[in-house]
This record gives sequence, C-alpha cells and structure tokens, in this order.
Amino acid sequence: MPKSKDVHHSILIVTKSGQFDAIVKKSLEGFITIDTRKSASLARRSIIEKSYDLVVIDSPLPDETGIDLALDVTDRYKSLVLLVTPQDIYDDVLERVTDYGVLAVSKPFPRGRLDKAIRFMVAMHGRIHKLEEKTLSVEEKMEEIRIVSRAKLFLVERKNMSEDEAHRFIGKCAMDRGVSRKAIAQKILEEE
Repeated sequence: MPKSKDVHHSILIVTKSGQFDAIVKKSLEGFITIDTRKSASLARRSIIEKSYDLVVIDSPLPDETGIDLALDVTDRYKSLVLLVTPQDIYDDVLERVTDYGVLAVSKPFPRGRLDKAIRFMVAMHGRIHKLEEKTLSVEEKMEEIRIVSRAKLFLVERKNMSEDEAHRFIGKCAMDRGVSRKAIAQKILEEE
C-alpha cells in the first residue's frame, strides 16, 4: 500500500476486538504511528493528548455505539474518521454521519474493502494537507504584503520618499542584507 518513506500518518484504532485491530493493522502496514484504544472514553483521552490523521472506529464499542465519538472527532479535531458498523444498522448510521464527513463501511465487509476505505481516507488526508499548506503560504504572503505596504507608507509620509523610491529602498536593503522584504519592513516600522 504506502511507501514507507512517504508515510507520516498517525492512526487511532478504536475497537473492542483484537481481531478487528489485527485486520486494520495489516491494512496499515508501514504507517509510523498506530495506536489502539478499546473504548470511546479512552479514545477521547488519546485524541486530546495527541493529534491523529485518521481515526478508525469499530462500532459498537463497550461504552457507546461509536457514532457519537465519530461525530465528536469530526466536529472538534482535524482527524478524518472511518466508522465500521454492523450491516443491520448500516443505513441508519450512514444517514446520520454522512453530512458530517464520516465515511461509514458495513461489516462484515468483502475482502479488500476496508483496505480501500483506509487508502481513500489517507489520500483525502494528503489532499487536505496540501490545501492547508497552500492556504498558509497565501496567508503568509498577504501578511508580508501588508507589512511592506505599511513600511512604504511610513517612508512616503515620514521620509518624503515617493512610492517607487520606498519600494526600491526596501528591496535594496533586503538584497544587501540577505533578508526578506518583510524583515526590512518590520525594522522600518519599529522606527515609528
């Protein structure tokens, strides 16, 4: 499944069954962090202490059905959730969790279905992570533009430069000192 050098995911398996745990771990071979908890309450404690990319819940759990745990995780944390539920209640569970972004799979499942569901969730996590990185990059660039613009305004108003002169001044200082335009702009604004 995954190439070991590419895998950086942390997975939490919540199940009362050692057999289910073994099946999931086989699908997740090569993942860096795989933790297992036997109840919803233990899982909640673990999620508070540590961030997980994927939470796999084998419903029902000893202390609850697992549906509330799945909904709590998707509501409060960035983890993706895969909920495995008995076939006889699958349609009801699916109706309840789908709008919250929880992927539900019924059990017993055909060979390979759980593996494909997990691979799908890992791929979705990767796509979400890339989008988050792009968003952070854009936010950082916007912050730099704001700071540089404020510094230019300061130079125009207080140092009697034209906007072009202020722009060139900041750029030249950044190049001469080997630092970013943002760093130079922050220094200028500190003079205020």
